[in-house]
This record gives sequence, C-alpha cells and structure tokens, in this order.
Amino acid sequence: MDLCNPSVIKSLLGDEGTHLRKEYGQNFLIRREIPARIAEECTESEESMILEIGPGIGCLTKELAERYGKVVSVEIDSHLLPILAKTLAEYDNVTVVNQDVMKVDLAALVAEHAEGREVSVCANLPYYITTPILMALLESGVPFRSITVMVQAEVASRLCAKAGEDTYGAITAVLGYYGETRRLFTVPASAFLPAPKVNSAVVRIDLYDEPRYAPKDKKLFFGLIKAAFEMRRKTLVNAISAKLSYTKEQVAKALVSIGLSDKIRGERLSTADFSALADALFERK
Repeated sequence: MDLCNPSVIKSLLGDEGTHLRKEYGQNFLIRREIPARIAEECTESEESMILEIGPGIGCLTKELAERYGKVVSVEIDSHLLPILAKTLAEYDNVTVVNQDVMKVDLAALVAEHAEGREVSVCANLPYYITTPILMALLESGVPFRSITVMVQAEVASRLCAKAGEDTYGAITAVLGYYGETRRLFTVPASAFLPAPKVNSAVVRIDLYDEPRYAPKDKKLFFGLIKAAFEMRRKTLVNAISAKLSYTKEQVAKALVSIGLSDKIRGERLSTADFSALADALFERK
C-alpha cells in the first residue's frame, strides 16, 4: 500500500469517515522518497527506539519500522487510529499511543518502551506548535540521541542560525545549550496534501552526552536569553535591567568583564556568550 499516493490517502480517510483536520496542522506527504530519507537520516543505530510524533496515516512510521528496533508513535487524533491499525498491521515493532505529546509523560513513555535501547525522536511537526514541542522534548530529561523534525522552512532557518544573523533568536540560543543543530534538506510545499503555503525543511539536533556549557545558575542563563530576545531591539544592558533584578551598571560591567561591549544587543551573543554572561552576573549577585 503506497501511503504517499493521494488516492490512497483520500480512500483511507474516506473509509473511516474522517478528513484532514486543520486544527492539528495535518499535511500528508505524497512523495515516497521524502519519508524514506527522513527515516534514513534520523539516527545511526539500527537497534534504536524511535519516538515519532504525529504519524498521520503511517507513511514515515513504516519507513522507521523497517529500519529500527522499536517505534513508538504518539498521535493526538483518535480518528486516525483505525487507519494506523490497517497501515501498520504488518509491523510488530510499532506501538501507537493516542495522546497529546504536550501532555504525555515522555520520561515514563520512554522508560516503558525503550528496553535499554538508544532513543531518538523523528517527527513532522505542525507549524503552529513547533517550538513548544521541541522545548517539551529538551526539558523532559530523556537522554535522546537526536531529534529530527520537519518544520516550516523559515523555522528551520531560525533553528540553525548563527549569532548575529537576522534569523537568530531565543530558540536558537537555547538549542545551542542542548546540542548541535543542522539542516538536512528542504521539502517543497508541492510534496504535501494539502499543499501548505510555504516550503518545509528537515532539521536534526544531535544532543550532547554531557552539557557543553555549564552555567552556575541555569535559571539565570535561560532568563538572560528570554530577556534578551523579548526586547531584542534594545541593548542587553537595557533589556536585562528591565526584565531581571540587575542594574544597568552591573550588566555593563559583566559584559565588559567577558570581553563584550556594553552597547551590544542580545542577538549578537552565542550560547557560550550567554553562559559566560550568566556566570559573570552570578558572581556579582
């Protein structure tokens, strides 16, 4: 069964009396080589457990099941469960969980199914909830090997940006704390049913086994990033003093102490710079 064939997709949905649901950001892939490539590039170990988010009708799920030891797919739309039961019937290494990934206990889910396997994430994320899902994964405490996601192309540019680039933002700096992010390839809008208005891209985040940066106060570190980008058109001195309990003089001295200008804006700081600044401010507190 070709799950990337538009006629097959429509037939499966029709047989179950369901339809594409805009509230879940559903767009189904109609080019077979794309889910195959995503599955191939999402991790290296064939024994891995893959946590998939939003399997849809299972086109990516099948590719994952054929390559890796275990696949656990979290699907919020209960209307798709009968379809997945049909399309994944031949795979005994797939478990479908009907839950909202933003509400599920990820650590407990992985502990239940991983059975000692290395765990990676693979997902075609709805555009409207990309950042919250990424943060939920990163903050879950699960030692994921990698997170591979298909997102809006503009979001992919943001996730992979370097400090000082126009697309660099808070999520970029935060990702730099957890791992290294790279863009794998672009997916045109024409590869989906229905076709979205913009292109997509596949991004892979390789998570650090041990944190590359170890700020003395993690809450302060993340607070600095948030303050910097909530007021990104202001200098860091003004943004941090407005949002956190530091005076302009304290912030200015901390910046100078780590070799940065007291006129710099947050968008110029790398993750390493934010970590150094957090430590400099921590010492002054």
